[in-house]
Amino acid sequence: MRTKILIVDDHPAVREGLAARIANQPDMEVCGEAADLNETLQLLKQLQPDVVIVDIQLKNSDGLQLVQRIKTQYESVGILVWSVYPDRLYAERALHAGALGYINKEHTTGRIVEAIRRIREGQIYLSEEMVQHLLGHAVGGSQTLRQSPIEALSNRELEVFRHIGQGRSSSEIAKLLHISPHTVDTHRQRIKEKLNLASAGELTQSAIRWTLGKETG
Repeated sequence: MRTKILIVDDHPAVREGLAARIANQPDMEVCGEAADLNETLQLLKQLQPDVVIVDIQLKNSDGLQLVQRIKTQYESVGILVWSVYPDRLYAERALHAGALGYINKEHTTGRIVEAIRRIREGQIYLSEEMVQHLLGHAVGGSQTLRQSPIEALSNRELEVFRHIGQGRSSSEIAKLLHISPHTVDTHRQRIKEKLNLASAGELTQSAIRWTLGKETG
């Protein structure tokens, strides 16, 4: 039986490239593609894939939230998160949300094929660097896992920070995340404190620099 794979990414060209790579595998087939949370949940019910590949940054939704929804409703589905964002920033978050693997888009698509096979067997897939990082943390005991202020942000704060970097206002972010503008402003204040930023202007500049660095890196 071929492994049925659903690809979730808001860039059609990216989905097409990944689907072409997977199509070359005799034991795999892409059964569908989606761009956001709602479309993914509809296809999950219709297609019943074995593995779902999810990007962190989706159209009008967040990848980690989608991972949590999938795991709640379809416990047997294996989930692989892939993203432009560094392993150390999102890999552990992805595992906590319910994914079995995390891979950076800088790696070749051959790595994704390997990750799919590992996940299909119920195993965890992480880069060797991330495995060593987690092992070092476990052995070190009191050694902190988070090494930068941005890594110290909560999932929601990181999501708000990313939207700020994409030029969205508090009201726009509130609508996307289905929370109140006041809650967004509370997150903005906590982000400023954690990143030691003095003003809203500094927060916006920092978020833009970080977001541009990830999207062009």
